[in-house]
Amino acid sequence: MIGQRLKLSRAAAGLSLRDLEAKIGNLVTAQAIGKYERNEAMPGSRVLIALADALDVSVDYLLADQELVLDGVEFRKKAITSRREEAQVVAKVIHLLERYLLVEQLLDLPSVQWDRPREAPYPVRAVDEADRAARSVRQAWGLGLDPIPNLMELLEERGIKVLSIELDNIDGMTARVGRAGKQALPVILVNARDWRERQRFTLAHELGHMVLDIAPGVDEEKASHRFAGAFLMPAETLWSEIGKHRTSISLGELLRLKELFGASFQAITYRCRDLGIFPEALFRNLFKVYSERGWRSPPFREPGAVAAERPSRFERLCYRALAEGAISESKVAELLGVSVHELNQRMEAPIAGTTAPALA
Repeated sequence: MIGQRLKLSRAAAGLSLRDLEAKIGNLVTAQAIGKYERNEAMPGSRVLIALADALDVSVDYLLADQELVLDGVEFRKKAITSRREEAQVVAKVIHLLERYLLVEQLLDLPSVQWDRPREAPYPVRAVDEADRAARSVRQAWGLGLDPIPNLMELLEERGIKVLSIELDNIDGMTARVGRAGKQALPVILVNARDWRERQRFTLAHELGHMVLDIAPGVDEEKASHRFAGAFLMPAETLWSEIGKHRTSISLGELLRLKELFGASFQAITYRCRDLGIFPEALFRNLFKVYSERGWRSPPFREPGAVAAERPSRFERLCYRALAEGAISESKVAELLGVSVHELNQRMEAPIAGTTAPALA
């Protein structure tokens, strides 16, 4: 029955029942579509094809069995986020994950298992204890104290599915992907519109939510923020670069630190205050400058802002599946959300320095 997939596809497209009725040229009523979603009726072939076209999915997709369920969904969001927007994001995530897991299945690859650090979840009874947890994760994963060049790749190597979608009022999301008879997989979603440094902080923040056991009464968001700063900017490395006590700093020096750690001016400033490097007066003066220059407001474009990272493992697997004859060109194009012509261009003449679109 198509009910669950039809409802998810409609939610992912951000359409109401009446919107979808109009988009298929009023072939059937909104009430009839509601019955399809509740599995109380089955559309005929003409209506089924029209629904698939309107929702930009294949008929095979609508007819396939629904296996994935998202559990433990948590959003990093703005106050104006609506339930409809949240439902739309969840539906998009399920769509993307189904594509991702399909390609792994075609290549007979098991999903990378979540490499949860052995001692996690780490108890946090005060916000500053998140620093110790960040050090422990780095130690468990053999990261040492060096800056992390590509955080998306690191998390995917550790078994976390990383997705990137253009979002309006949501910065990030964590969830667990439930599959029948298989181990649940963690997933982190980031906003494709964000600058690289904001994405990296979101990823580290969401990782904090996954590995911290925060005691009642401790602010969970502040603890996860503290974890993110410590994970991206280990104290020892920051001390060696900037010293342990400063009463002034130039924007030029902050820019060099930003390039080194892949963190925003604001994240660096918070981290330096947390470690006692910056006194409160310097902290406040810097944030006054950031506000005056518009760096604390959308689009948050500080000097040295770098275009967003993109998760690349899924795309690599698609190309591999095509090269090994496990999937057709048209299917790869459908999975990547591009035309066959654009796919051929990518395969035949990749342009140095370009980045393919995120899963969408």
